Amino acid sequence: MVRLKLAVNSEDAWSRARILGHQGLVALAVVWLSTLWILAPRARGQQAAPSWQAEVRKYAEAQDWTAALSIVDGEVARAPQDMDVRAWRARVLAWSGRLSEAAQEYTEILKAAPSDPDNWLGLANVYAREGRNQEALEDLNRAIALAPDRADLRAARGRALRDLGSRDEAGEEFKKALALDPASAEARAGLLSLRPEPRHELRFGEGNDLFNFAAANHDGWVSLTSRWSAHWSTNAAGSYYRRGGVDAEKFLGSVTARQPEWGALTFGGAAGHDRGVIPKSEAFFDYDHGWRVSESRIVRGAEFSCGPHWYWYASARILALNGMSIFYLPRQWSWSLGFTESRSHFAGTAAEWRPSGTTRLTFPIANQGQRRLSGNVFFATGTENFAQVDQIGQFSSQTYGGGLRFQLSTLQEFTGSGAYQKRTQSRSDTSFGFTYAIRF
Repeated sequence: MVRLKLAVNSEDAWSRARILGHQGLVALAVVWLSTLWILAPRARGQQAAPSWQAEVRKYAEAQDWTAALSIVDGEVARAPQDMDVRAWRARVLAWSGRLSEAAQEYTEILKAAPSDPDNWLGLANVYAREGRNQEALEDLNRAIALAPDRADLRAARGRALRDLGSRDEAGEEFKKALALDPASAEARAGLLSLRPEPRHELRFGEGNDLFNFAAANHDGWVSLTSRWSAHWSTNAAGSYYRRGGVDAEKFLGSVTARQPEWGALTFGGAAGHDRGVIPKSEAFFDYDHGWRVSESRIVRGAEFSCGPHWYWYASARILALNGMSIFYLPRQWSWSLGFTESRSHFAGTAAEWRPSGTTRLTFPIANQGQRRLSGNVFFATGTENFAQVDQIGQFSSQTYGGGLRFQLSTLQEFTGSGAYQKRTQSRSDTSFGFTYAIRF
């Protein structure tokens, strides 16, 4: 009787255990599903952030700043107190060249979250681009106080010190960055930038003109440009000409004074053995000034130069009034537009004014570290170079040409050029040449 009662009780207990087990599984499933339901919005939010950030980067790479800011502004509207999102807005403003707005955004962020070194770094980078190097250094000091072991902050502080002229301190900072991160490209580039810059450029050149109406002309030259200080530089050049079996030589010299506020002013002259085919003497001066516009616009900067150039030949006097404008475009493109008004006066004839103009488009082709290849195409009409006596206003012409510039390193480069000139009276001139420059 006892065994029967125990059996019955055991079977009842097993049934109750199975029921409780099913109920436990159901409860566990409910808890698990509830947890997923609670965490799902957060998980969706974590997945969404990289998604919109990737979109911003995509538009930034395409320099579509309107689209990039539209996305960031939408995220800021959804989370106005999220300083990470606002930091993205500050970055996009800085990338697009809206530096004053970026600085204001970073300032507001740092008032709310002053303990983030990345935001101090961002503000310092904006100040550095605006030329406010002392303020950039102060912000980098704050960033390093928060994160003293970050190599990128040390490298940025080294750049700020270098821009302020503290080259020894900058070198120590770059070395600290390399000690923290031996692979830091920024630190290595910073140390290289502290090496003394080349003060001299020696350039060799050679040119050829093939005519359909006369024997070919050839010329060669060598020039030495020296920058003695931030304000003074000189140029000396010697040229050799051969035309129809007649040889001529010329020496040219000039001095340039520079001041950031007002630009550069160059005075120079030339003299030589003309042999009746080149000018006996020359004199010129030139004024050059540039303006930085904005990195967010199509025209990033502009440069303008102008000045007179006098040529005295054995039988003629020439005055050329030159003007040149250069517009710097995105991605290292540039466009130049030049005009010349020349006054020719030959013995026994009245003086005559003749206009001419040229336009040139320069563009990058390849860029691998210090090795860079760029090209240009140009068109000129009525343009003479006045180097030879038959190029001083006796004809009209149209010239088409182009060239390549290959920079082997910061110390060496090659250039090559070619052109075809259509003259009146069914005459033509095909020209080509090259130069090689070394800096030391």
